Amino acid sequence: MHRPLALSRLTATLAAALVTLCAQAQSEVTAVLAGHALVPHDTTVAAPKDAGPLFATAGKFTAASRLRSDTIGSVPASTFVGDARHPRPSGGALPVRGQAVQGFSGIVMLQRDEFLALTDNGFGSRINSQDALLMVHRLKVDWAGGQARRMATTFLRDPDRRIPFFIQNENTRERYLTGADLDVESIQVVGKEWWIGDEFGPWVIRFDAQGKALGLIETVVGDRTYRGPDHYLNARLPNYPGEAGGYEVRRSGGFEPMARSIDGSRVYPMFEWPLWDAAAKAPEQIDGKPYTRILELDVATRQYTGQHKKYAFEASGHVAADFQMLDATTGLVIERDDSTEGAGPGCPDEPRTDCFTRPAKFKRLYKIDLSQTDAQGFVRKVAYVDLTRIANPKRLAQAGPNEAVFVLPHLGPEGLTVVDRRHVVLVNDNNFPFSSGRQIGKPDDNELTLLDIGALVDAK
Repeated sequence: MHRPLALSRLTATLAAALVTLCAQAQSEVTAVLAGHALVPHDTTVAAPKDAGPLFATAGKFTAASRLRSDTIGSVPASTFVGDARHPRPSGGALPVRGQAVQGFSGIVMLQRDEFLALTDNGFGSRINSQDALLMVHRLKVDWAGGQARRMATTFLRDPDRRIPFFIQNENTRERYLTGADLDVESIQVVGKEWWIGDEFGPWVIRFDAQGKALGLIETVVGDRTYRGPDHYLNARLPNYPGEAGGYEVRRSGGFEPMARSIDGSRVYPMFEWPLWDAAAKAPEQIDGKPYTRILELDVATRQYTGQHKKYAFEASGHVAADFQMLDATTGLVIERDDSTEGAGPGCPDEPRTDCFTRPAKFKRLYKIDLSQTDAQGFVRKVAYVDLTRIANPKRLAQAGPNEAVFVLPHLGPEGLTVVDRRHVVLVNDNNFPFSSGRQIGKPDDNELTLLDIGALVDAK
């Protein structure tokens, strides 16, 4: 039947509005704490003997002066997370003897209760992480005992010169990689390889299971190349976006999240922060809300397909911390603000310890549906779990108040892996020794949190 043109247009408009409304609809459901295990914040591991004497200790270049400090524990750490105006002691100090196992930025389940955990790049920047080796740990978790045991550590290296730019250990045989070379944030097991997402490039780097680099994939999507300020081609470019020749990927805004398709044929690197919109001279946004992009990388060709989807944040300042697929079309995204605890009422301008007692504000685990996108390419956010309000009926918490409601108060719940149809494990990047959110004045431990998210999985 032939429809009048006006009616056809109205129908199309209503359909588009309905798709957009569906993309925005979301509800809160509750997750249940099913296990909790800790890796102590001061856990260290000896560097490989052939790495050289520089790596017998780590954190020697973290003083504000940037001058070398060799005495163990001589540089006390402060945290700016609760209130940037009022840095406070975190309770930690550098350097440390050995290499700090410290913050986990990515996690992959190998088999139930065994995981690969990726250590973040070092101490916060490439400048102060020159003596921090990049490494992946095999962990065995005892949920009943609340402990995660490090079974083995693999140090990442590039003996075959597959990293195409200058690295810290350029003139050595094994060419162990450091936090001055890459900022490793996400990890997936792809066949027999480890594919690791980086924030400096951003790049995806392939390694074998012995930690040897196999290749580096530039972020070239069609005729567009995405680069950040720490990309080797941007060394002389402005340190902020917007000027001619500048970059569009924010510093520390690269591939923090990276999912893998269930069949292993694709990986989905996701930018942590919104890209810079040069025309608008602002981060990419729609209707006042910033958004980021999910790319698609073909495993067989090692090239980007050109397909991408958009993910809308709930507010400015939010970031995507990790992304994993549940099935062929639905996935999970950690969306969080960039804070841990805030200043308590009555003392917003006083640097007293007891002012910093309010838990984190926005830490959520979203279920998204990639098969339901609106006309502009935004994925549907189906439902979410508030990670500051986790049900704890069995009182399983190993740290913090073990009460009916369990809180993840960290700056960064940053790693996520799917265990089975109902369960996931989250890990925090403890930014050792700079984050102190669980207990004021004490560096955060690495926490592995097992959650029953059956209600989120079943949400429609």
